Amino acid sequence: MATKKQIILPIIVLGIGIAGLVGLSALKKPPEEKPEVDTTPLVSVEVINYQPMTFDVNSYGVVNAKYMTEIVAQVSGEIIYLDPNFVKGGFVKKGEILAKVDPSDYQSSLLDAQANIASSQASLVQERANAEVAIREWADITNREPTDLSLRKPQLAQELAKLKSAEASLNRAKRDLERTIIRAPYDALIDGREIGLGSFVSKGTPIGKVLNTDIAEVRLPIADKEMQYLAAKGVNANVNLSGQFAGSKQVWSGKIVRSEGVVDNKSRMTYLIAEINDPYGLTTDKNELRYGTYVTAQIEGIQVGNVAVVPRHLVVNGAVAIMDADRTLKYKPVTVIRQDGANVVITDGLESGMQLITSALDYPTDGMKVALPEDRVLQKEPVAEDDTELAMEEGE
Repeated sequence: MATKKQIILPIIVLGIGIAGLVGLSALKKPPEEKPEVDTTPLVSVEVINYQPMTFDVNSYGVVNAKYMTEIVAQVSGEIIYLDPNFVKGGFVKKGEILAKVDPSDYQSSLLDAQANIASSQASLVQERANAEVAIREWADITNREPTDLSLRKPQLAQELAKLKSAEASLNRAKRDLERTIIRAPYDALIDGREIGLGSFVSKGTPIGKVLNTDIAEVRLPIADKEMQYLAAKGVNANVNLSGQFAGSKQVWSGKIVRSEGVVDNKSRMTYLIAEINDPYGLTTDKNELRYGTYVTAQIEGIQVGNVAVVPRHLVVNGAVAIMDADRTLKYKPVTVIRQDGANVVITDGLESGMQLITSALDYPTDGMKVALPEDRVLQKEPVAEDDTELAMEEGE
């Protein structure tokens, strides 16, 4: 059985311990209260600005010549002349001689045709004289009506036919002789030559290929949804073409001249044709636009009233976040009429001067308080006295 001393001693020790703890707690300085930190989310904003806008439609394409001609031989013979400019990449003027075929045989054929003409004309004159003699003789012999044969009408018709045949042969001979000289059909760039000096060509032999240099064309695909932004389906609209030339970006001006009028079976695109005058700058000082160049196109579209352009990612479920005058987030439904790359065009729902919130928020809610960086007052924590005394001792 425990003695009285064994019971009292632990109680005394426990009491001394509790008293010591209370004394230490009284000596310890209570922690200073830190100032309250403002946790209102900071946002960045962009001022909404409504203004008139012209809708441009973007496309792309490859520059080609409006006219391309495969030149072929129309007569047979040996090539006896080639123009020095009749090489790939050469420029020639309309009517310039590109090549000549040996004309000797065709000059002889022309002389034969001319001789046949003279002979046929002489025969016709003689037959007309014979017909007049036949008429007089018939009148002297009888008063009956003469027959066509007695008046030599069949013979006269035959001589007329021979003369016309001779004239046709003369025309062919002249034409064949002219065809021995091969000329450029228009101002052209030589795209290829298939013959050499001394080559023998037959009728239909390929001679070369030429591309006209007066007008270039670009075939521009347009999506169906973009056609609504073009007046008159784009015809007569101005277009700016951009491409790389000699290591730098160049811009050329053109005009949409027509639509192909059908939707492509594979791409489901409608194609517009843009024309550019004098692409090689042969008659003007404009930049050279070479055939085969890949270009991007900006086609002038319709003009609309006041609209606002905002980044596309800020429109969520048809609404954007606005910071109102009392620094509160408000969601405003908007009407989007067009998507333009990373932006969208808005017609209704906002007003000029509104502040569009452009920064991302973790948990945005309608009506929550927000702040601008310039509204935030930086919070500084006070320095503890113990730290100050320690710093003074180290300085001594």
